[in-house]
Amino acid sequence: VNMSSLLSHLKKVAEQKPQATYYNVDMLKYQVFTQGIQSTPLNLAVSWRGDANSTDLRIDYKYNIEAMPTPTPLTKIHFVAAVDGGVNKLQAMLPPATWNPETQKIAWKIPELSQRSENGGVGALLARFQLAEGPSRPSQLAVQFTSEGSNLSGCDFQLVGSGYRLSLVKKRFSAGKYLADN
Repeated sequence: VNMSSLLSHLKKVAEQKPQATYYNVDMLKYQVFTQGIQSTPLNLAVSWRGDANSTDLRIDYKYNIEAMPTPTPLTKIHFVAAVDGGVNKLQAMLPPATWNPETQKIAWKIPELSQRSENGGVGALLARFQLAEGPSRPSQLAVQFTSEGSNLSGCDFQLVGSGYRLSLVKKRFSAGKYLADN
């Protein structure tokens, strides 16, 4: 860390927000690319089955404790899939989901998932759609989530030298482009 640049940045922030008692500075941001299913914090399997009249969508998910050096819960998990084929009725959704007829997308939200969750963080999302113009074509599943208190790389951060200290180091990661195919 170039300490003179950091001090210069902190002075600018202090001038912009003189009433603040502390300042947050992002010191390190990076992107992680997966090395296969063992390195992803949320393992997914998507299955589409159907005919001209109906489509069944099943999403199996598993919290992967081994993907993180320090396992922390995944939070604000959103699953979204588009369903074509002229959906006229959503017959069953487990757990409850939101259907948007304008965008033809179904969405599930799970507030938190960890090894302490029901069934150890393993579960399934299910939906059955009645179609007017089937069959439906399988689409990609998009998933978003965040996690606080850990990272995926094991990377850590510390200041070395006297006269400087870190009052808080936050570790967090979020899913960027997290997709699953049939």
